[in-house]
Amino acid sequence: MDQNSFVDEKCESRIYIGNLDLRITEASLIKMFSPYGKIVSEDFMWHTRGPKRGVPRGFAFIQFSTKEEAKFAKEKMHGRLACGRPLVVRLASEKFLEEAAENSSKAIAEANKIGLPGRSSEQINRNAKIAKIKNKLKTLEEESASVKKQKLADSDSCHNS
Repeated sequence: MDQNSFVDEKCESRIYIGNLDLRITEASLIKMFSPYGKIVSEDFMWHTRGPKRGVPRGFAFIQFSTKEEAKFAKEKMHGRLACGRPLVVRLASEKFLEEAAENSSKAIAEANKIGLPGRSSEQINRNAKIAKIKNKLKTLEEESASVKKQKLADSDSCHNS
């Protein structure tokens, strides 16, 4: 199975923005990226539990209306300084595939180190990819739910003020 079969059209028009300074807000992020195309949605990631709860996680995702706009934003914004830090901008599909490849190669190295009997490195590689995809989907679902709750809480507090 081709790795790209996991990547749909929507994912190709979504960009990952990392290395964000904690002073950057959702509004400033949208303002920075809006010259490069029509922004369909924005997911600003927050810590949802622990001592950093409510603090930005230092990365976000922006969904453009087309993959061309996403690629253009990536070309123009990757490495650009924002609050003194160089932005890391990738297509979200590149970030996902890069992480999957990195984690599956680690799994193969571990399996070879401990010498699992009866399993080929291809099978371990495939299983590692499947596990990574399942974990990624679970994480995205949890983050999406917590972001929606945070936005609802924020909008309620704005209306009650």
